[in-house]
Amino acid sequence: MPHEINEVWSMDFMHDQLEDGRIFRLLNVIDDFNREAQGIEIDLSLLALRVVRALDQIIAWRGKPKVIRCDNGSEYVSATI
Repeated sequence: MPHEINEVWSMDFMHDQLEDGRIFRLLNVIDDFNREAQGIEIDLSLLALRVVRALDQIIAWRGKPKVIRCDNGSEYVSATI
């Protein structure tokens, strides 16, 4: 359990489907201390460079976390991430 802001962030991907059948993805970055959403990226495709850019923007705005927690999903199988 984190004791301060920017101690631990959680990062997770979600997906859903539009009425026309296209799948869209969401990247959520949450501060675990106060459960505040640091950022949400939404698009039909979220490539690794886009994820890195989103994290860089959040860090520029909020500061760097001590730890970023994520699951072992296939989304994170990338040399860039």
